[in-house]
Amino acid sequence: MSKPARISYWILLLTIVLVGWLHLATLLLAVLFSYFVLHKLQFGRRPWLAVSLFLGVLLGIAYGLAHFINQAVVALPKIADTAIPSIIAWAQGHGIGLPFTDYESLKGLAIDTVKDEVHYLGKFANFTKGATAQFVFLLIGCVVGLSIFLNSQLDLDRGSYAVKNNLYSLCCEEIALRFRSFYHSFGMVIGAQLVISAINTVLTSIFVLAVSLPHPVVVIGFTFLCGLLPVVGNLISNTIIVAISFTLSPRMALASLLFLVVIHKLEYFLNSKIVGDRIRSPVWLTLLGLILGERLMGIPGMILAPVVLNYLKGEASKIAVPGKAEDRADHVPSLSPPLS
Repeated sequence: MSKPARISYWILLLTIVLVGWLHLATLLLAVLFSYFVLHKLQFGRRPWLAVSLFLGVLLGIAYGLAHFINQAVVALPKIADTAIPSIIAWAQGHGIGLPFTDYESLKGLAIDTVKDEVHYLGKFANFTKGATAQFVFLLIGCVVGLSIFLNSQLDLDRGSYAVKNNLYSLCCEEIALRFRSFYHSFGMVIGAQLVISAINTVLTSIFVLAVSLPHPVVVIGFTFLCGLLPVVGNLISNTIIVAISFTLSPRMALASLLFLVVIHKLEYFLNSKIVGDRIRSPVWLTLLGLILGERLMGIPGMILAPVVLNYLKGEASKIAVPGKAEDRADHVPSLSPPLS
């Protein structure tokens, strides 16, 4: 491996470490997603058309999120006030003990659970400040992504140096290759997740509208947003749907649960076709990555975790290791101990 290539790997590693350490995952995601959308909106050699469409998409997303947040802030307390008594009554009727008896005790249980977590209480106390910072990061990320789309060159003076193959120019080329590979991994992961989330949202929307489930905007919005989180996103959206269904009746909650089970069985097939053909990582490794990403960077870290895992696998698979026998190529490594 050449010296510029080694330097480029260290720079990318340093970038990922700094993103986690300085809590800049939102900024990185905004850059990647902005470039991803701009690339998809590009038709021929018309970058400014893509930029115009991108600005329109941003305005549409901002309006949709504002409407969804407004609906969710109003609806979620109503859902809790109605669903929790229904859940408690159903549990008592079936002899199931719950750690709470009403909404207030549930809130008390939640507070007791996290009261020793100073880190999260500090986050809650600084919620407004944090939300403002994340919003600024989103704006900066969109601008950076737009700038990269219009001009992605690192070395603007390439060809004007006295030494043609100088270290700086060669490092810029290698760094561009590393980040291009990282973006390719992001495109694979987020593209697959968007397709899966869109299909799941459409099917859930049909069910929600067919049974006249209350607060459809909240349900559909959470289904799509949570669908962007691998593995755990479905658990969050399913909990909300079943809780809302309890506001109608326990039977509706059971019907919703059965519907969601059927949908997720279909998603296993879709994952094998849409995600599995692109990203072949074991589920346990993805879960560990999600946990580590959440601890380091919160929800943005959960989105970035499969991207980093896929990137590491892709880069490592391109590096040849000398001295290995070719007859080991067909050997499939496993963590399971050999059978005696």
